[in-house]
Amino acid sequence: MEARDWDRKWRDERPAPRTEPNRFLVTAVADLAPGRALDLACGAGRNAVWLAERGWQVTGVDFSEVALEKAQELARARGVEVEWVRADALDYEPEAGAFDLVVIAYLQLPAEERRPVWRRTAAALAPGGRLFVVAHHLDNLSDGWGGPKSPAVLFTPEEVAGELSGLEILRAERAVRVATDEEGAEHEAIDAVVLARRSPSPNV
Repeated sequence: MEARDWDRKWRDERPAPRTEPNRFLVTAVADLAPGRALDLACGAGRNAVWLAERGWQVTGVDFSEVALEKAQELARARGVEVEWVRADALDYEPEAGAFDLVVIAYLQLPAEERRPVWRRTAAALAPGGRLFVVAHHLDNLSDGWGGPKSPAVLFTPEEVAGELSGLEILRAERAVRVATDEEGAEHEAIDAVVLARRSPSPNV
């Protein structure tokens, strides 16, 4: 999808975008002291704002102008500061070695496009920094609810872990969550969740 398509999606989204953080992210960062964080493909900012509320210095990146406008509104409403950057995740070059945490939530790309993103974000981690990835699992296409309908942009946690060369894999799991549709009905969605860490020392 092009940026204008995502602009349209965010503008027309009903109900309003969710404001609570991803539940798996909450668990993944529970033991971390706040530092500098990058939320790539941040959408309407729910994870970036939540991190900022907990003392993180956050940069949120997305290529949808409408999504970033909603993210800014959420940050203002919550009384936090976030650096918002309009950029395409396929082209964005984060500062090398600068981030204690990188979050990539539901950035569904085919393998040939996502692998360069993994490489750049891995390089952006400071020593000991963590990369958190959550996305719709390949199994969600047949056994879950919602999400993309093309298997080309779906993957397993094992695939992601195998593409994160040079990082220590702390978690690579198939996770089930309850999702609610517009009518309030609950469904089970299946996610791929990966947490990886850059070595805390170049000699380790």
